Amino acid sequence: MAGRINDDDVKAVRDAVPIDAVVSEYLQLRNAGGGNLKGLCPFHDEKSPSFQVSPSKGLFYCFGCQEGGDTLDFVMKIDHLSFSETVERLAAQAGITLRYEEGGYNPTHQRGERIRLVEAHKIAAEFYVEQLDGPEAEIGRKFLGERGFDQAAAQHFGVGYSPAGWDHLTRYLRGKGFSDKELVLSGLSQDGRRGPIDRFRGRLMWPIRDITGEVVGFGARKLRDDDNGPKYLNTPETAIYKKSHVLYGIDLAKKEIARTSRAVVVEGYTDVMACHLAGVTTAIATCGTAFGGDHIKILRRLLMDNATAEVIFTFDGDAAGQKAALRAFEDDQKFAAETSIAITPGGMDPCELRLAEGDASVQKLVESRTPLFEFAIRQMVARHNLETPAGRAAALDEAAPVVAGIKNIAIQHESAVQLAGMLGILDTQFVVKRVAQLARWARERGGRGGPERPGAARSQQQAQAAPAPQYVSGPALNLRSPAHRTERELLKLALQYPALVSPAFDAYGVDEFTAPPYAAVRQTIEDAGGAEQGAGDTPGYLARVRDAAPNDTVRALVTELAVEAVHGRTVDEAYAGEQLVQVRLRAVDRRIRDIQGTMARLGSNADPERYAAVANELWVLQQYAQSLRNQGAAAL
Repeated sequence: MAGRINDDDVKAVRDAVPIDAVVSEYLQLRNAGGGNLKGLCPFHDEKSPSFQVSPSKGLFYCFGCQEGGDTLDFVMKIDHLSFSETVERLAAQAGITLRYEEGGYNPTHQRGERIRLVEAHKIAAEFYVEQLDGPEAEIGRKFLGERGFDQAAAQHFGVGYSPAGWDHLTRYLRGKGFSDKELVLSGLSQDGRRGPIDRFRGRLMWPIRDITGEVVGFGARKLRDDDNGPKYLNTPETAIYKKSHVLYGIDLAKKEIARTSRAVVVEGYTDVMACHLAGVTTAIATCGTAFGGDHIKILRRLLMDNATAEVIFTFDGDAAGQKAALRAFEDDQKFAAETSIAITPGGMDPCELRLAEGDASVQKLVESRTPLFEFAIRQMVARHNLETPAGRAAALDEAAPVVAGIKNIAIQHESAVQLAGMLGILDTQFVVKRVAQLARWARERGGRGGPERPGAARSQQQAQAAPAPQYVSGPALNLRSPAHRTERELLKLALQYPALVSPAFDAYGVDEFTAPPYAAVRQTIEDAGGAEQGAGDTPGYLARVRDAAPNDTVRALVTELAVEAVHGRTVDEAYAGEQLVQVRLRAVDRRIRDIQGTMARLGSNADPERYAAVANELWVLQQYAQSLRNQGAAAL
């Protein structure tokens, strides 16, 4: 059994791998102010970024879905890894050799399943690349050459070749220490009559990488006529490969997609290669499946849904390509980005176009794109007989809701005018008003335009006006309460700027925080050794506080407070002093009211000594309260 990873090594991994560098592998981050970064949350759908990363603290937190934690938590959540798998993966990236408390380090048995499967794919990719240089792979090199790809292009994309024998790769991976079970689980091998055999044999191989650049699967192209398998054979669904969750070329294209706010979606591996080599380095493709919702989520995190973002689909001009384009249009409203379509001339795909007309033709194809809604409208109109009034009316009924769904109001109006021209309807304003009416109903329903009774739309709007249930971390907080707001601000300072509130903060009692969740955080800070311990090592201090949390709810709130921006324009000793004084003064005033109530209950018949003691405590507290009001933090 694997031993427990040494705590010092875990800390070394946390410190060695910056959280912003890790998160940036999955989504685009932008400046959020206060030293924080923001982006679209990868853990839930959102249209405006509520996901924040604090590089200085090594933490992330989403104010929309409340997911949060450190670098290890992020990788565990997004890649569904265990704690040990995550530490091992990040340690490998950082070049850190891990020590285990029980037993020696055994890389064969002490790595998690996902780590092992990824490592097997990495070795397999290297194996296939080596095989492409051999005599048997001449047919593969010829295939690439005929499509305009030289040796440098093959190396850039990691293209390889799988030998035609039954178990070349299987035997090679066995020699690297992988078990038969691991080889079958990885999808690289499959069960044969006498044990595992290679899944891919005699084919050209494209490594499929996830957004971080790790090989998680392969796409294999048939080369020989005696191969009875499909033209393209992909890795089956495994623990690390889900075809609806990967985009071929995303590892190479992600930085340029984020920089230019543009993505070009093509249909195959060779199309991606052709586009990149032609200078269109934002090209990506799906892997044996239609472009769908999970692919959209990947792109949205890179595009950040800004107003200038654009997704361009390239399809052949044949019936299948037009059908695919219309299917893509159905998902248009899931993007904040504008969607466009580039139809390849003569039914050629980008690879064929580059081969026939050169790199410039591929760039021209992308630049000559047409808005996807315009393409969809033309396809709908073309299905009707516009020579008859009935045909024109039917075309208007089908196309008008599409125009009403256009996000840009100015483009929507111009398209309505254009639609009237397409249909041959001379009363342009009739079409414009029809589209505007559908758009208004759609806004009331919160969806795409379409015919529906206005009364129904209003009733649905009223139903939607009811407040949606909110996720609450622990007992409810009343952030309208000045006391709760100040307690929250003081806890943020204690977590983010412990030097500013130390040592005074550590003398504050848990009962000075009136909100139970805040009291729990105060207790957690105390259990972790106090705020003064964090004055010289804030990231390490935050890790200790999070580890000291009694449960996930408190831990989530600690993370939230550690990432949330402090409200003060200038975060300095004076501002920290104000928060310390306000929390303490409210606690003193509460105690004064309690004592005044006690004295009232004691009355004139009370024991004189008892009454005098209570009166003396009241006098002392009143003097202290006055000092706090007059002297501020100096009276603490």
